[in-house]
Amino acid sequence: MTDPQAWVAPTYDRLADVLDAAPAETWDAPSLCEKWLVRHVIAHVTMPARLTPERFGAEMAAAGGDFATLSDTVAARDASLPVADLLAQLRSPGLHAWQPPGGGAAGALNHAVVHSLDVTVALARPAVAPEEAVTAILDQLTAADGAVFGIDLTDIRLEADDIDWSWGNGRLVRADSGSLVALLSGRTLPSGRKLPKH
Repeated sequence: MTDPQAWVAPTYDRLADVLDAAPAETWDAPSLCEKWLVRHVIAHVTMPARLTPERFGAEMAAAGGDFATLSDTVAARDASLPVADLLAQLRSPGLHAWQPPGGGAAGALNHAVVHSLDVTVALARPAVAPEEAVTAILDQLTAADGAVFGIDLTDIRLEADDIDWSWGNGRLVRADSGSLVALLSGRTLPSGRKLPKH
């Protein structure tokens, strides 16, 4: 198997290419992340390209040790950065090499793929992550039986309609592989479709 970290750079680079070619108003379109526009998602994923470990520690202390609070604060503040800066940070080698504390390469890939889909699924664009990366995340999320994002996969069968991938038994949930990752990540699709949570 390819090192998961090797799929991070192409995912972010292709996401940058999509946004670079998109109309300016795309940045203010809703994403799949609740309450976040596209610009908030990009400000969030590019945080490691801007924050040194010391700065991150200071931000975390200011957030009372709550990563969700830190994420919302940084996304709200840095979403107003120039688009050119955010695109450059998406293409940054520092971001491409970053790994979340305790998450390793698998965590870095999960972060890149899930958040790229928060943008592309919401915009009705094809997934930007390599197919192998999307499959790896599907395998990762189902191996945990949905527990990573609190999804209840009891009596559910998942089938991708764009690649040869399926999992489980029970009520059929069929969609493209990117949408399945989004569903397994606790997102609600633009159609209103979602998976049950525990």
